[in-house]
Amino acid sequence: DYAPPTKRSVLIAGHQTSISLEPMFWRALEAAARLRGCPVNALVTEIDAVRLDAEQPPNLTSAIRQWLFQQRSEPD
Repeated sequence: DYAPPTKRSVLIAGHQTSISLEPMFWRALEAAARLRGCPVNALVTEIDAVRLDAEQPPNLTSAIRQWLFQQRSEPD
């Protein structure tokens, strides 16, 4: 289903920030966090840290989408 982005607040390193993702990406992020046994905030913090190490860091929303796609594309 196509749906507009939904904005949610997340806590990253003690700072509140808003992220806008389409519902399908929120569901995928929640599922990935469940698989890792961690809260969504912890997973977003991890993705953010990796993003900031990039030579040309994308914005956080883009980094989350890319991370989710990479997880889906990796062989089992």
